[in-house]
Amino acid sequence: MSDIFDTAIVQKRNVLNELRANNLTLQELRFFSIYLSKINPRDTSTRIVRFKLSEFQKIMNFKELKISQIKAATNSLLKKIVDVPLEKGGYDSFQLFKKCRVSLDNDEWYIEIDAHDDALPLMFDFKDKYFKYELWNALRLKSANQIRMYEILKQYETIGKREIRVDDLQQLLGTNYPRWNNFKAKVLDPCQQALKQFTDICYTYERGKTGQGGKWLTIIFHISKNTEYSNQMSLFELDLQNYIDLDALKEPKPEKTIEPDSELGDLGFYSSACNDEFTTAQMESIMQIVNQIKLPPHEYGASIAKYHFLLEHYSRFKAVAESTDIKNRYSYFYTMIKAERDKQRGGDDI
Repeated sequence: MSDIFDTAIVQKRNVLNELRANNLTLQELRFFSIYLSKINPRDTSTRIVRFKLSEFQKIMNFKELKISQIKAATNSLLKKIVDVPLEKGGYDSFQLFKKCRVSLDNDEWYIEIDAHDDALPLMFDFKDKYFKYELWNALRLKSANQIRMYEILKQYETIGKREIRVDDLQQLLGTNYPRWNNFKAKVLDPCQQALKQFTDICYTYERGKTGQGGKWLTIIFHISKNTEYSNQMSLFELDLQNYIDLDALKEPKPEKTIEPDSELGDLGFYSSACNDEFTTAQMESIMQIVNQIKLPPHEYGASIAKYHFLLEHYSRFKAVAESTDIKNRYSYFYTMIKAERDKQRGGDDI
């Protein structure tokens, strides 16, 4: 049986849970929860955690796994920054992880990741002011918002109640909805339904302090134990039809051999940078524009440079989409990419 199992326990310091979300994707939040479940928080020697490549594939939800995908995913994890407030004002900033290794051991590929030295006090040697939960609660949730909402409320489960400013909650979730109706419809209500269906807690909420015109300034959450959730499900029971190109790990293929019959490259790989939102035809159109843009060179090659370009612009697109009603998401994103190309060309079209 896999090391990632239904009864694995996540222990998380309150101070770590109260840090503002730093653009972690659903897969990265899931990965971090699994990492915390695999360490012994009383023993810093467990800071290096090893994952089988097949485990990492499922955690990151890769339909195909190639060396370029692995590098993009691990590089993204190594860039995650936390900002820890200081008692007298100001803050310290540092990475969550400092090193990742992909290697072969006894004919099996694995990935190891090590916490950053500065992050160790957030993960180890704490005796109080922490909470814990069984890992399976995080594995079936389907968005970053849902995982963060679960952790934010799980921390207060024993109290049964939490009042929080709307602005502070949005920062903890990493969202930005200026209009209350959008925040309620896209975050509060979907999270409420997901937690009741898939986790061991559920919640109701009501208006707390109000501002001018009855504006919600704070939300009062009422948190209770949930006995109606669906059956627990291991990450490795998810229905994923995947394969791993292990030969690609032995020696990276030249860029042009990734997909020799097309100038568009590996569409599945690039699509993952956009959360697999767009169709194959739409990704082909997007990549035709991306391939016309001169990107800064990347140490791992042109494919990774394009991947990070798409990842950066999709993150901007998501931020806009959270506060704006975009009727045609593909058209909007395509226009964003095209604008970058036109800017580089001095405004001239093809």
